[in-house]
Amino acid sequence: MVDLSTQYLGFKLRNPLVVAASPLCKDITNLRHMEDCGAAAIVLHSLFEEQLNLEANELDRYLWDNADVGAEATSIFPDLGSYNIGPEGYLEHIRKAKETVSIPVIASLNGVSRGGWISYAREMQQAGADAIELNVYFIPAEANATAASIEQLYLDLVTEIRKTVTIPVAVKVGPYFSAFANMAQRLEQAGASGIVIFNRFYQPDFDLEELVVKPSVTLSDSHELLLRLHWAAMLHGHLKADVAITGGVHTVEDVVKSMMAGAKVTMLASALLKNGIGYLRSLRNQLEAWLERREYESIEQMQGSMSQRNVPNPKAFQRSNYMRVLSSYSLK
Repeated sequence: MVDLSTQYLGFKLRNPLVVAASPLCKDITNLRHMEDCGAAAIVLHSLFEEQLNLEANELDRYLWDNADVGAEATSIFPDLGSYNIGPEGYLEHIRKAKETVSIPVIASLNGVSRGGWISYAREMQQAGADAIELNVYFIPAEANATAASIEQLYLDLVTEIRKTVTIPVAVKVGPYFSAFANMAQRLEQAGASGIVIFNRFYQPDFDLEELVVKPSVTLSDSHELLLRLHWAAMLHGHLKADVAITGGVHTVEDVVKSMMAGAKVTMLASALLKNGIGYLRSLRNQLEAWLERREYESIEQMQGSMSQRNVPNPKAFQRSNYMRVLSSYSLK
């Protein structure tokens, strides 16, 4: 029997298939179905900072100055009435989730500033959350905002949250850092137990008929996995924090590649929105069959086997490979 278990945020999970934050996680019945179909842990849909301070001046600045929105938002202007259920309702949702499933329940905070919502991290812990995922996005919309100042906002937020809670904290970030490996190490030093790569930012589109800017939502596909594989492979062996891959995980091959790059878990949202929650069972069975055919004994055996540290040609992840790829292309 192949051992599919893995370690993430200090939890021993029965497999590396984790449900990412999405609207599917709003329904308690869905959570039960996810566990029955093989999910090893669940990240609940996000509690948005805007819900905590609807009258704050910072919300006005966010709505008018920022063109991008976070990973699960379906509009430039957050639909706080329909997408989410408010702070108190969210805490009750955590409590019900813990009563319903036996797998780890990870709460999600989605914010644009340090703000007053740090206190809600404590309340999430008190409500029973096993861990917290900080789904952070600071959009540098102001020309005088420097890279260093944006990075410091991330680090300060993690530091403050770690002072507030004792449960593990993971940080979900985007790839838009000038030195991501260094940033990952600094997030770990600030107290992050996990780094989730990468957040997806939905870009607004132009409606040429109405001449308005409109929200545009596109589900991920497997092509988006490549950037995540690259950085998971580069980070493996250089962090004590666990790496999770989210965005672009759709097939059993995607899961296997993620494990070989060095990830501890893969997180699925678009794949379940496209194929239904029952797809988890199929993916789990396919994963077990894949390992058995290739005579792997465990997930742990393959984790990091294709990382930069372990491949015969580590330059494949660097500039020299970029030049070789370009020179090898020919028109057909």
